[in-house]
Amino acid sequence: MLHGWFGDGHAFAPIESALTGGEFTYAFIDYRGYGGMKDVRGDYTIDEIAADVLELVDALGFAQFSLIGHSMGAKAAERVLTRAPTRVRKLVGIAPVPASSVPFDEQGWALFSGAADNPANRYAIIDFTTGNRLPRAWIERMVAYSLAHSMRDAFAAYLTAWAKTDFSADVKGRLHPVKALVGINDFAITADVVKATYLQWYPNAELEIIPNAGHYPMEETPIALAMSIENFLRE
Repeated sequence: MLHGWFGDGHAFAPIESALTGGEFTYAFIDYRGYGGMKDVRGDYTIDEIAADVLELVDALGFAQFSLIGHSMGAKAAERVLTRAPTRVRKLVGIAPVPASSVPFDEQGWALFSGAADNPANRYAIIDFTTGNRLPRAWIERMVAYSLAHSMRDAFAAYLTAWAKTDFSADVKGRLHPVKALVGINDFAITADVVKATYLQWYPNAELEIIPNAGHYPMEETPIALAMSIENFLRE
């Protein structure tokens, strides 16, 4: 399970009680500069995340595995797939940032690049990507968690990593089963974004729209998300 830009390995905690522990084994990674790896320095790149994921699954003895990535983590999961295609069974992208670069206009880039130092920018991003509809207290908690559990320099560098890295040519035509899950209220990663990327690149890709969710369905609709993930994994 690969977390997004604003979270760490605990980002999936709301769905854990709904996961079938007897049927699947789940591993939750922290990237360098985040969570339990907050003090671990690195280059803070997508390639580095992929290398660390492969080191982790080797240490855990997973010969084959599926990848579940949220937002930035979905892009990193795609990179793992290109590095170890025979070991990856399936790929699940939750509000997935695609393997291509992400287009930003000048105003959007100023908002996102300013988020490393300005909590108000983090608030605005979370509010926008969840449809400007969720309680202020929840958004403030998400911002506070992000500030406390990520290193500033890592957070700043990972923006460039997920926004500017483009390895889409490496994923096109791969036959792995892929599922993309998109919240209907996500104004950033929309169904149209997934249709133009995942559904074009992967012949065995499918899209599911999650009602009453934005960019954080782990928090917004945790039980429905867990059910969707596990139904896909066991197909």
